Amino acid sequence: MENNNRKLSTWLPLILAVTLIFGVWLGIKLQNRKLSAILPAQINSKSKLDRVIDLVEGNYVDTVNTAKIIEDVIPEVLKQLDPHTTYIPAKEMQGVTEEMTGNFGGIGVQFSIQNDTVMVIDVISGGPSQKLGIRAGDRIVRVDDSSMVGKSIKNETVFKKLRGPKGTKVSVGVWRKGLPDLLTFNITRGDIPINSIDVSYMLDNQTGYVKIGRFAEKTYEEFMAAMAKLDNGGADKLIIDLRGNPGGYLSAVIRMVNELLDKNELIVYTAGRTQPKREFKSEQRGKYFGKKVLILVDEFSASASEIFAGAVQDNDRGTILGRRTFGKGLVQEQIPFYDGSAIRLTVARYYTPSGRCIQKSYTKGTDDYYADITRRFTHGEFGQKDSIHLTDTAKYFTRLKRVVYGGGGIMPDIFVPADTTGNSTYLFKLMQKGLVYQYAFDYADKHRSELSNLKSGAEFMKLLRSRSIFNDFLQYAVKNGVPSNEEGIRLSGNIIETQLMAYIARNIIGEEGFYVVISTIDNTLIEAVKTIHSKDKLVSVD
Repeated sequence: MENNNRKLSTWLPLILAVTLIFGVWLGIKLQNRKLSAILPAQINSKSKLDRVIDLVEGNYVDTVNTAKIIEDVIPEVLKQLDPHTTYIPAKEMQGVTEEMTGNFGGIGVQFSIQNDTVMVIDVISGGPSQKLGIRAGDRIVRVDDSSMVGKSIKNETVFKKLRGPKGTKVSVGVWRKGLPDLLTFNITRGDIPINSIDVSYMLDNQTGYVKIGRFAEKTYEEFMAAMAKLDNGGADKLIIDLRGNPGGYLSAVIRMVNELLDKNELIVYTAGRTQPKREFKSEQRGKYFGKKVLILVDEFSASASEIFAGAVQDNDRGTILGRRTFGKGLVQEQIPFYDGSAIRLTVARYYTPSGRCIQKSYTKGTDDYYADITRRFTHGEFGQKDSIHLTDTAKYFTRLKRVVYGGGGIMPDIFVPADTTGNSTYLFKLMQKGLVYQYAFDYADKHRSELSNLKSGAEFMKLLRSRSIFNDFLQYAVKNGVPSNEEGIRLSGNIIETQLMAYIARNIIGEEGFYVVISTIDNTLIEAVKTIHSKDKLVSVD
């Protein structure tokens, strides 16, 4: 008995310790279960955001659409970063991809909704509609079983009906002036190009002009075709218009600038927190190296446009003319998600060859960032070079040691103020109602047969001025709710008449007709032509 008691006294502390340890372990396990239901974000490896979604999905009192919550939350999260990091929902990806790759599946027409009717403005050369005989001036009144007439018809509706995968078919009902019955065209959709070169033509017998609307996948090929056309026209001087160009593919810019530079000249470099410095240089002497080059920019020239202008300016291979550019120098990487959506995440900054960062500040938020353009206008920057305020006062040097500045866009070598001399309340009311465009379409449609004999913008101006269409338009405006205004007509008459002629020309012979006419009141382009013919004003190119 005594021996048993001795054994018990020996083992009892160990038994109690094991029991205590087991009790503590069990208590911790039970407590963790309780905590995991109450404070999962603190003891789980998932992020708080993931756990919140799990909690709502698993425990919320009502049924919720968590997929929609996530779609709504992502943009709000990204707003905390920079203005150009964005989320692209799956439903928008097709349109974004079409714009940047430069083509989509469709029937090949340009249209405008006028008087509640879908009117064909132009037919794309070589497209499905042209091959079947659809013409400019036709009215599309039916697509498959859907009516295309009435106040409810919107551009989005027409796009949705006419566009589709290549090879699919669509039935289009067309009303053509002079025919009693509708024409039915069974069209097989094809690849329709989205051109990024708006126009290219000779301004005079020495000077070629090319306007680039954006930088897309096929812009380089379009640019080289335009340059070949200008070369054949005898151009030894080149004006490249990047006004209003929002940017696009970096690869297109690098290949295009390469054609203007000598071998091994720096075009741009990128660097970021997790991205090592990466330089992009010209691979060989460009085909158009040595041409006199002048580049037009304005406050809406952004991103890739600024890289283009900065590379030419810093290498002293051309002259920049116009107004300070937008100031976007961030590198976005597009990362796809499983559902077809994507995020464009800023991963680095662009720097021009001299080392300038062209990105303007966004520390005060997105709204303040985009309000910068309005502030520039209010402070008088569009009218006076002296009103320009640069945040980066450090000096950078071009190849020829000219001083340039960064910190918010590319400053032009030659400043040209915005022309506001022809503005008036009368012009604003006309534009607000779209009367210039509507009159031009109606006139072109009514006289299409006769006007189709004209081949150039100059011919349109000569004929239309002899017809006094301006006076006819003034009466048209009165009938459509804009009373005559003597002071407004005096101030804006030349602009109105020129726009009328330009839009009529566009409706008949396309973009070249439009730009040839509208260039007669384009003060920036007029100054550019004077400059490119002046030895004193151009940056020297060796």
